[in-house]
Amino acid sequence: MTLKDFFGYIYEHYNKNLPFVAYSLPNTFETKALLQKDKTLYKIEDYNETGFVFAPFDIRKDAILMPYSKSRMLLTLDDVEVVNDKTLPFDIDNNQAHHIHLVEKGIESINKGKLQKVVLSRKEILDLETPLNPLKVFKTLLNNYNSAFVYCWYHPKVGMWLGATPETLLSIERNRFSTMALAGTQDYAGTLDVNWSPKEIEEQKMVSDYVEKVLQEHIKNIEVSEVQTVKAGRLLHLRTDILGELIDHSKSIQKLILKLHPTPAVCGLPKIDAMQFILDNEHYNREFYSGFLGELNKETKVQPRSGKRNIENTAYTFNKRSTNLFVNLRCMQLQDTKAILYVGGGITKDSNPENEWLETVNKTNTIKSVITTST
Repeated sequence: MTLKDFFGYIYEHYNKNLPFVAYSLPNTFETKALLQKDKTLYKIEDYNETGFVFAPFDIRKDAILMPYSKSRMLLTLDDVEVVNDKTLPFDIDNNQAHHIHLVEKGIESINKGKLQKVVLSRKEILDLETPLNPLKVFKTLLNNYNSAFVYCWYHPKVGMWLGATPETLLSIERNRFSTMALAGTQDYAGTLDVNWSPKEIEEQKMVSDYVEKVLQEHIKNIEVSEVQTVKAGRLLHLRTDILGELIDHSKSIQKLILKLHPTPAVCGLPKIDAMQFILDNEHYNREFYSGFLGELNKETKVQPRSGKRNIENTAYTFNKRSTNLFVNLRCMQLQDTKAILYVGGGITKDSNPENEWLETVNKTNTIKSVITTST
């Protein structure tokens, strides 16, 4: 399908006020869309469903499903037109004092021994002259963030969300499993050869150690990579890749999600205590920010490797089931002429409140640059 037809179908669907999601997996040039045929708000029951899942930060709240059986799937392989990246000249917002105070409370709780780490966030509301075109924003994200999971998600009963997240929650293909531990942030200045502070190195190790530990019950033959510096848009992060094999596929997905989400990269450690601190002190609803989203139990027909197309080969065609879920970071919510940005950072005993504030500013500027190139 051509790019023009692909977006034409989505525009037509959106104009009918029907749910859809358009997205691209990391490091691919395939852009997919799922167009739901009705306005029903379907919800996840046990993660045995098939479709596109959109889940909030608070795991106690409903995760939303766009079922494959109720939707039309679109696919295009065309490249998105190139758009030059720009910097958005917004002033630092007036959340600074509140966020610094929040970080100070987090450090105090850590020093008292109640927490090892807590991820604290804020939202920033941009008032725009006219509503943003969400599909134009989506195209800009596709152009600038090929290594991320890029998406545009809409349901008339929930709203419009877009993002480009660098973090995988989990990926499962048949019995093969992978995830990552992601932490630490600094500006990209043209090279991956950078120095990381002891605070950032320790924070990343906390995340990696936790993920490896909670997987032991469900994953065998676990392999943990060396820590590497990776680029995500204008930012750098520390990442460890964790691979393995599912012990029991039929029972693993829901249990794995409950074990991993919310990860220490978006919540903290110990998980329950960190989540309670967040709910008690952030004083706003994260909604779907730092939740997760992606393909759930997607089935794909796989042909034999032989190039011969005959009756015998056709008989050996089988369905491959895969799940690809991503943590909802670097995201925004669109409401009429408002763009609501969500951003946070990991707090440890070595955190500096002013530096943590500046980290959130750098992250919001990354998202704001997308808005500039989409207006």
